[in-house]
Amino acid sequence: MATLGLIFSNIHDKEIFEVTKKRTIASAPIGGRYRLIDFTLSNMVNNGISHIGVVTKNNYQSLMDHVGSGKEWDLARKNGGLVILPPYGASQDLYNSRLEALKSIINFIKFSHADYIVLADCYQVCNIDYKPIFEQHFETKADITCVYRESNITADDYSPVVMLDVNEDKRIVGMDIQKSFLGKAKVSIDTWIIKKELLQTLVEDAIARNLKSFNRDILRENLNHLKICGYPFRGFFGNISSLKSIFQVNMSLLKADIRNELFNIPNRAIYTKVRDSAPTKYGVNAKIVNSLIADGCIINGRVENSVIFRGCHVNSGAVVKNSILMQGTLISEDSHLDYVVTDKNVKIIHEKQMQGNLKKLLYVEKDGVR
Repeated sequence: MATLGLIFSNIHDKEIFEVTKKRTIASAPIGGRYRLIDFTLSNMVNNGISHIGVVTKNNYQSLMDHVGSGKEWDLARKNGGLVILPPYGASQDLYNSRLEALKSIINFIKFSHADYIVLADCYQVCNIDYKPIFEQHFETKADITCVYRESNITADDYSPVVMLDVNEDKRIVGMDIQKSFLGKAKVSIDTWIIKKELLQTLVEDAIARNLKSFNRDILRENLNHLKICGYPFRGFFGNISSLKSIFQVNMSLLKADIRNELFNIPNRAIYTKVRDSAPTKYGVNAKIVNSLIADGCIINGRVENSVIFRGCHVNSGAVVKNSILMQGTLISEDSHLDYVVTDKNVKIIHEKQMQGNLKKLLYVEKDGVR
């Protein structure tokens, strides 16, 4: 059974926040050495999907730099492998929805040799096994299987919120789409399994009828005509849609049980671009408390409850607490940072005290100097 993976690197303009102003959400840094797309790519590769298309929209230069030929994911192949799908199509305007993105790549879908297609987004941090989802898909003889999670939705979660009503036979009998929702619900994680011919037919029909939304116009309108089933995902799920959520997901990785669930499952590794950096060097006065520190760093100060990405320098007398320092950040002597998020190649050399809090994080943009 040949399977094609389609990954949407950035769909909603609403999700453009500080970290994603100059990059797609797919290439947003996470966990010291990863990008968000690493999780979706690795999940597909670990389940034997070797032909994957990454649907881009804009600001995808850093994404292309990161994934390259797909070598780190064993996708640098003559047949299949990794394909970057830029925003092209009949319209000159950039698409604004998942369905419009599918319209723009209908020929790629049509000429693929896949039997089934897995559709997934990139705002999610999770390690998901597609095998039991396919098993349920075949057992229930579903036309489409939608993966969902049951959780308490907060204002920081991804929106719009697609809430599902799933009966005892695992069939989705209702779908409610709200721009904002607070409370407990069964929420789609924007991951689907569908037969290639069916997806092609639905997209071509959407082109003819000028439909816009995959969830509203394809799924909800066909609940009575197609057998659409739900599969519950019960593992850890990090939902990235804001600066606060990217901070919280990074902080959750300081918990050993969450790290083990994401990164230590046999045969389900999360792969990323290899940098071949030198090991991190710790000075005699360095003190590290409950932190993740990637390779290539030089730490001579105090780091507490923080995530430090590759190539960062924390000089003597500096204190970094409850913060995220992305790649190449330099913290000068005697600086104190608390609840600060720095983007790549930031230098903190003038501002010695930076104090934020969980409700109001301090953010320093890429290449910024403070």
